[in-house]
Amino acid sequence: MMDRDTLAAAAGPLTRAGLLDFLDTLPRRPRLLGLGEPAHGQQTVPRLRNEILRHLVADAGYRSVAIESDCLAGLLVEDYVRTGAGDLDDVLARGISHGWGAYPANRELVEWLRDCDEEVRFYGFDAPTENMYARSPRGPLLYAYDYLAEMDADLLPGDRAEIDGLCGDDARWEDPAAAMEPARGVGSRPEVARLRVLADDLRAGLLMAAPSLIAATSADAWWRAELHVRMAARLLQYHAALAHDWPGRVNRLMALRDAIMAENLLSIVEREARRGPTLVFSANAHLQRQLSRWELAGPKLAWWSAGAIAATRLGDAYAYIATALGSLPDREISAPDPATVEGQLAALGPDRLLLNGARLAAALTDVAPRTGVPAAAGYFPLDPAHLAEADGVAFLREAS
Repeated sequence: MMDRDTLAAAAGPLTRAGLLDFLDTLPRRPRLLGLGEPAHGQQTVPRLRNEILRHLVADAGYRSVAIESDCLAGLLVEDYVRTGAGDLDDVLARGISHGWGAYPANRELVEWLRDCDEEVRFYGFDAPTENMYARSPRGPLLYAYDYLAEMDADLLPGDRAEIDGLCGDDARWEDPAAAMEPARGVGSRPEVARLRVLADDLRAGLLMAAPSLIAATSADAWWRAELHVRMAARLLQYHAALAHDWPGRVNRLMALRDAIMAENLLSIVEREARRGPTLVFSANAHLQRQLSRWELAGPKLAWWSAGAIAATRLGDAYAYIATALGSLPDREISAPDPATVEGQLAALGPDRLLLNGARLAAALTDVAPRTGVPAAAGYFPLDPAHLAEADGVAFLREAS
């Protein structure tokens, strides 16, 4: 089951020195380093993220971090980090989506970024969506329109009142019932087709006039306007998928969300190219190179993750560390079976390990996937069949 000599060569301490040693085993230092988590909501892995980020900033030139949160809302956090604008409690509540601004580890992250001697940027890289709804495109469309109107009105499509009127009340877009009832969605209505044309024309205007727009404002201002109009276009696509009742509807929504995530990550890497690499933190399933799979009550779902898509563009400039946990007492997950990957790693002794993924895969044979984890726990164990596709595996004996 375990070749101890090979495993010893793969395993190292999850420390500052161990992290740097791990980076040296990669074909090249990545421009985008993914750190996955196997369960949302616990604080041990996000605090590990904070620790790893501090080491990467101090020793490896990292100057940005991206987390699984609404990319547009994240601009509030970035403004707070950069200028101190806003009240921290409000910034966390509105600037980190999915309710995760309430997590202590995320507060600690934002406070550290604000106080850091280096300029380390914060990004959300998730789509402007939640589990049961997607945001209205109105705000991001008007943001881009107003930016272009101030700089070069000749490139504007239509007028502001048309966009505002076509969008209407934001609440009709953000109806949670549309997630389960396609007929409640607005994405198939004629005005949405017109909005998609306007979004495309706005984005084209930003591109056509990029040199003069950037000269008149700044590269950062242009980047924000482009992000807004790009997210408006993606939201309109997402709402169109929500409103169509077809067999592959849920799978398409999952795939589209990850594609948006990947697009955002590639934009971040491009923006940060002259400043330094980026650490991205998200669920393992969003960062892995293999197909993401999820089995609900209906058909099995499978789609390419954001990490898999980004890796096709970045090659070995993308690297990914999967995180695995031994026990989670607060979720009634006890010590893992010795026949599983997690069980084998727990048997090594140390509470924290960092392992090379390919070497770990070579060291373990005949290990079984971890079973018996309560579905309500929200914990996704490592799949032993895909260990070699992770550049590294971080193992924590216990998490809370």
